[in-house]
Amino acid sequence: MKINVLFNHNNADELYFTKKTTVVIDILRASSTVVNAIQNDAKEIIPVATVEFAVKVSGGMFGGQTLVGGERNTRKVEGFALGNSPLEYVRDIVAGKTIILYTTNGSKAIVKAKFSENLFVCSFLNLAAIVNHLNELNKDFEILCAGKANTFSLEDTVCAGKLISELEKTREDLELTDSAHGSIAMNKVFGKNILKMLKESDHGKVLIENGFEDDLKFCSKLNYSHIIPYFTGNAIKLYERLVPQSGAEIAAS
Repeated sequence: MKINVLFNHNNADELYFTKKTTVVIDILRASSTVVNAIQNDAKEIIPVATVEFAVKVSGGMFGGQTLVGGERNTRKVEGFALGNSPLEYVRDIVAGKTIILYTTNGSKAIVKAKFSENLFVCSFLNLAAIVNHLNELNKDFEILCAGKANTFSLEDTVCAGKLISELEKTREDLELTDSAHGSIAMNKVFGKNILKMLKESDHGKVLIENGFEDDLKFCSKLNYSHIIPYFTGNAIKLYERLVPQSGAEIAAS
């Protein structure tokens, strides 16, 4: 199993991901928001790369079952129903809803990897679930860190390193690129206390300054959820819902 890490979503072309298995990480905060929204029974999340497209897509949906969420430079976009705080995406608000999501980095990273054969969204919240699934899938994969404003992101890289380190505990066949080795090293140094690392990261400091310290506390929770968000048909959905029923299950239903 070969593993490569891209430290920023701008480091590769869309076509690079064709037929690949990709794991997108944006700890602060898009991947954490996606996990919590799906955990709270959102029907699906449609990631978009621009605010304009978010408005355009939402305008074509009817029935009051669509919410537009996201942020620009940490703040909720004017006119959007929700921001990018995972704590906003509670069951009473998102259950059964389609969410159009735009964020400064995370949604762009997911859109960038849209041609992947398999595309999963990972955070600290659902790390073990992603590790277990990748182990079962048994395919080479890319980890795409969203990064911050076209630059390196400490928290995304530490999460990537922790993911690979967990796989190393059960597999001896890992083939790691230099960036994968580097991510493991970053996790060894900074991954022992996730909340402390988030607070000391560049993006974490900005979020604290803007009143989102509770988001950091939430995003630091390790293995809080068993959810596997999976990108299919231009939307992120709960992976389990996409698994075909067996004949016995169909007969019993």
